[in-house]
Amino acid sequence: MHDVVIVGAGPVGLFLACELGLAGCSVLVLEREPEPGSPWRAGSLGMRGLSATSVEAFYRRGLLQPLLTASGVHDDRGPGPDADAPSPPRGVGHFAGMMLDPARVDLADLPFRLPSPAMDGMLTNLGAVETVLSEQASKLGVEIRRGVTVSAVAQEGEGVVAYAGEDAYAARWLVGCDGGRSAVRGLAGFEFRGTEPLFTGYVMLCTVADPDGLSPGFNLTPTGMYVRMAAGHIGMMDFDGGAFDRSQQPTRDHLQAVLRRVSGTDVTLSDVRLASSFTDRAMQTTSYRRGRVLLAGDAAHIHSPLGGQGLNTGIGDAVNLGWKLAATVHGYAPDGLLDTYTRERHPIGAQVLDWSRAQVAVMRPDPHAQAIQGVIRDLLGTRGGTTYAFERVAGSSIRYDLGSEQPLVGRSAPDFRLEDGTRLGDLTQDGRGVVLDFTTDGRLRGSATGREGRLRYAAGAARNDLGLGAVLVRPDGIVAWAGDRDFEREALERPVSQWFGHAQL
Repeated sequence: MHDVVIVGAGPVGLFLACELGLAGCSVLVLEREPEPGSPWRAGSLGMRGLSATSVEAFYRRGLLQPLLTASGVHDDRGPGPDADAPSPPRGVGHFAGMMLDPARVDLADLPFRLPSPAMDGMLTNLGAVETVLSEQASKLGVEIRRGVTVSAVAQEGEGVVAYAGEDAYAARWLVGCDGGRSAVRGLAGFEFRGTEPLFTGYVMLCTVADPDGLSPGFNLTPTGMYVRMAAGHIGMMDFDGGAFDRSQQPTRDHLQAVLRRVSGTDVTLSDVRLASSFTDRAMQTTSYRRGRVLLAGDAAHIHSPLGGQGLNTGIGDAVNLGWKLAATVHGYAPDGLLDTYTRERHPIGAQVLDWSRAQVAVMRPDPHAQAIQGVIRDLLGTRGGTTYAFERVAGSSIRYDLGSEQPLVGRSAPDFRLEDGTRLGDLTQDGRGVVLDFTTDGRLRGSATGREGRLRYAAGAARNDLGLGAVLVRPDGIVAWAGDRDFEREALERPVSQWFGHAQL
């Protein structure tokens, strides 16, 4: 019996597998596709934007450089992480097809932003992400079995069994990371609620006979939207109420008719090599856990791909769940720790669904929505409006309610840098929590923090300590506690026991 069986070997399932493997759990990943490669996961069709928080997740596990290499990305962001102040972001995405100007991001409104190798988001593709994570999972002893379709799930006492035909895979816990049409979600009886679609979206790789008739980039029109990218990659949104039957493969004639309608042109598609459809159906499970079965990524929440939030939200789920499930497996999790997964991540998923719905509402081809577009464009023309949208797209506005009024608690930790050059990102690569002691008297020095292997301790003055004396960082990079320069050692005892059980200070 494995500690955990994960269904789905996409980025979310693989990231979770790496987190669990790093913590010493025995993990089996089941994937229905027989081979990892697919044209939908490579090149422009597989292109995805990783938010700042997702890039941080790779950085904190020592996987950022491999990901940059696999993605063919050269890190030329200008002022490096040794700079005294963070540089402005280079690209900040869009809202409802309206591009955001990075020059309008007000860094003064981002008080916890410190220079870091993971400062910005990045463009990559699913193939590169999965290659890096698969290699890491293999190094950590994770087993991946492909060509396995799960057909039944049964919870039995202190375990759960996934059935695939006549084969049975037993584990103490099972996590469904099998996408928007999750089999695990249905088989385990999760309740799925939300809103029905307003549009049908299309993605295709094609040849346009008269490409000059289509403008590059995002194009919001009175009848929908189209996106023209490189190498014949075109996306479209047709506000038909989601009427296209997604069980059918869209034909060239159908795609050409939609493209002409939403672009207001008479362009001709010479051929279509690949095509797929989607909708803006926005749904979420009411809980991310039922007994010994949990969900992460699109298995727990689906929405339109506007803003590129799906992959990033899923990675956030995996990072949040991994260390909590590992602590539960090993038996040192404080009471209720695993329940905080739903409590913390469900509101984030709900916010992402609403962010997607808001964009769809603004893009509708009617006078009311187009009037709102004008207002939104004016707001995005201000520093405050762009900064707000940047924080949402980058994930930097995410803050878990951990019951503290200290403004940094519940947020992703800045990449503090000690005077000896050690960064927080260097200390998190083994997946443990971290205590950073910035005090000159080293009042935590000599502690037994690392005795049980759950926490690392690092002391020394920081290049910029943000006025703090010490910080407790969870394995997922979230600040669990922060004390000013006059903090008392005893103040750490409660947050340590809350998140790490009986780990000693």
